[in-house]
Formats: sequence, C-alpha cells, structure tokens
Amino acid sequence: MNKGKVFLIGAGPGDYKLITIKGLECIKRADVVLYDRLASPRLLSFAKEDSEMIYVGKAPNNHAYTQDEINELILKKALEGKVVARLKGGDPYVFGRGGEEAKVLKDHQVPFEIVPGITSSIAVPSYAGIPVTHRNVSSSFHVITGNEDPTKEENVIDYEALEKVEGTLIFLMGIKNLDKICKSLIKFGQDPNRPVAVIMKGTTSNQKMAKGTLSDIYQKVKENNIQNPAIIIVGEVVNLSETLNWFENKPLFGKNILVTRTRTQASALSEKLEDLGANPIEFPTIRVEKPKEYEKIDKAIKQIDKYKWIIFTSVNGVYAFFERLKELKIDVRNLYNVKLVAIGTATQKALEDKGLLVEYVPDVFRAEAIIEGLKDKIHKGDHILLPRADIARTILIEELEKMGALVDNISIYHTTIPNVDKEKLINILKEGIDLITFTSSSTVKNFIEILGEENKKLLKDITIAVIGPITEQTAKDMELKVDISADEFTIDGLVDSILKWNK
Repeated sequence: MNKGKVFLIGAGPGDYKLITIKGLECIKRADVVLYDRLASPRLLSFAKEDSEMIYVGKAPNNHAYTQDEINELILKKALEGKVVARLKGGDPYVFGRGGEEAKVLKDHQVPFEIVPGITSSIAVPSYAGIPVTHRNVSSSFHVITGNEDPTKEENVIDYEALEKVEGTLIFLMGIKNLDKICKSLIKFGQDPNRPVAVIMKGTTSNQKMAKGTLSDIYQKVKENNIQNPAIIIVGEVVNLSETLNWFENKPLFGKNILVTRTRTQASALSEKLEDLGANPIEFPTIRVEKPKEYEKIDKAIKQIDKYKWIIFTSVNGVYAFFERLKELKIDVRNLYNVKLVAIGTATQKALEDKGLLVEYVPDVFRAEAIIEGLKDKIHKGDHILLPRADIARTILIEELEKMGALVDNISIYHTTIPNVDKEKLINILKEGIDLITFTSSSTVKNFIEILGEENKKLLKDITIAVIGPITEQTAKDMELKVDISADEFTIDGLVDSILKWNK
C-alpha cells in the first residue's frame, strides 16, 4: 500500500501571516487539508485548487467530529496515499491534542512531521500590548489549561502552587471557568487586586479585550460580551497594555471589509487593508477564463508587426496576451516597433515587468481620457490592437475609428461568475460587514446576480466603495448607494479613499 504523509501544522493564533514558512509550504503541497475552528480560513486559499477541504472544528458543545473520528479521518486519507495537512490553531503540542494524532499515525507506521506554530499564549498578549515577561515586572510565564474545572474533587492543576509563582499566568480556553479560576486563585492566596486581561479573537481585527482584577474581571467580561476563543492573562504585565498597545491603534482596526475581486487579484487589496488593521473577507464575484476560440486572436498576433499601437486596458489583458504569444512561440522582440498604451498604473507595471516601455498612460483611466490623450499621437490609417475582455465597452473602438484608426478588437479573455455559494454570501452579510469594495462593473453586476434582488435589503447599512466613476455608475444602475468613490482609479486610490472616509 502506498502510504501518504501527514503534516501536523500549527496554524498560529488567528492572524494567518503568523504561520511559519514551512507550514505554508506544507499547505501548498497537500492533497487534503483538515482544518479546525481556530485556523484562519485565509490559509485555505494557499492550497491547490483541487485540494480536498474538510472542516473538523470543535466548538464548545458542538463538534463537527470527535477526536477519535478526526484521528481515523487523518489515517484514512494518509492510507489512500495522500499528502495530508492537518491545520491546528496555535501549536499542535500546546493543548492541541497533536500528540494523540501523531501517536495514531505512528501506530500505523504512517510517516508524519510536526510543524510547530506560534502559540496564542505568547502572540495574543503581544498583539494586545502585553509582554508575557518584562524586566522588573515578570521574569517567567506559565501556560495553564483553562478547561479544567477548579472546583472538581481531583485537579491536575495545583492552584496552591500557582500562588507561589510570581510570574505571569496564562490560561487557555478558560472562559467558561473564568469565575472559578479567579476565585480559586484568590482562595489560595493571590491578591484580589492582581491585574487580569481577557482577550477574545486575539491577533485578528476582531480582537477585543476586557481588563480588570481577579475580583472583578468576571463581571467585566460579561459586560463586554467577551466569548470564546479567548485567553486569560493574570499578572502585573497587563498594566503595560496602555503603553504598548499597537495593533488596536491601526486606522481600520475592527472593520470587516468584503473584497469581490478575482481570487488571484484579491490578495493585493486584502493585504493593503490588513496592514491597516481591517479584516478583509474575500468573496470573488468574477473569474477570468481563457477564450473559447483563438482564431481571431492568433490571426492578430501572427501579424503583430502591422500594428502601430497596442492598447492594454487591464492587467488581465497583459497576462493573457503574453501567455498566448508564448504559446504561439512568437518572440516578444517582434513588438520592437509597436507603441504601447496602458490604462492604469498596474497595467503599466505589468508591461514594464516584461521589459517593455509604455508610450502613454492617461491621467484618468477611462475611454474618454484615453482618446483626448491620443488625439495628437494616432494618425489616420494607424492599425491598433485592443486585446481585452469580451464585455468591454465599445466607446473606445468607436472614438478611435472616428480618428481614422483601423482597430482590431480581440477578446483575449472573458469573465464569468465563479461557482460560489449564495448562502455563504448571505451568511457573511448577516454576520456583519462594514464595507464592500467593487473594483469593476462586472464585480457589481455579478455580486447582485449571486446575492439575488430579493436579498439586496441586506446591504442597507453597509458602506459601498468603488474604484471609479464607471463602476460607480454601474452600482447606481443596480440601485446601490455608493458612499466612497476613489479619487485615483487604482487599488491604492481606493484604499486611500476608504481611509479618508474612516477619519
């Protein structure tokens, strides 16, 4: 039997960027990804498109699978000869039951590796401005399970011994036992006024913290609606959060922003929003696909030297054009006599990355501005190639032809609605979205088609941000209220406009 291999991976505490390089490499290799509740869903986007995704999360009183069933599932997939990535929140060996899963694999002689992860016991306090150790404040820290009820007859945790510990105490998974934990610590000698912090969803943009003392933190947690997943920090280092808190000071902290770009393009916008503290939720409403036939495309490319100008209207057009050039084995040097126009700085960069210089980039990224900028450059009889999407506006062709140009418009790629779950989108909107970004007319149209006219009421209190006037007009045609329209029609311009709105 061809046995596969299992990687037991620590996914970190919430911020998906805290995973290790090795952990990410293992996800990219995996045929099957088994992920739990505390592993960031963003990590799944790094898996192969044909990877099997299995949710095995365990919430209090609600387990998708029991631990024994998870063990059996990991084993089953590995015995099928597959590479399995078992994604676990935090570190597999810190209250993660990774040892149990590894033992099952060892007993059946299935190869496995442990990929350590950053534990929430250190990372979550750091993101809240709390160092677990600090000179002259705490010289040690101690990580304790919070799942054990301190009032039961037999305890593994020795609360009397903890009283003698002067370092920071960190309880994981202890929300339901918080009151009992605090009372037990006080009972065995801890100062009732010792500082305590409880941090919910740490290292994510939904992070929330309540601070108090052993005597009043339970009440403050209830008042602030702090729930699982959360950790408890006991010690004087908690007081440092007022000085050292950095994460919650980011300008878009706590904002849930829906990103509707294609899966491959979403990351550029998502990363910029993340750096500003937002929680980008990717739900692609557009997919770029290859054209169904290449006859017209190939005819144009094979006589590329007849064109005086090529106008690229998008990054997708650049990628698709040069991919076809390569497939036809046509040397890029055949473009030596062609002048290039790029609509937008991102399109310009895509061309420059190919080692090509761009003749003209309009200041305003719309057809009317292009024509204005080219009217003294293009002459009657000039052959112009327009490699772009199948649904692009015709105004550019019409205006170029009025100037006497001979235009060949080729649909180098086409856009479709991806196979997405309508109910998932509805649930995302119901759970709470602050803002939705649209970067093209297609993203708007497809979004409404997926959502359904009957569900547009869910958008009533959500801010709508668009990349420019054409997208804005499409949104208005779809009866959406546009709150933010980028001054500069780029991703950076969109982000800047969101920042201005948020001030």
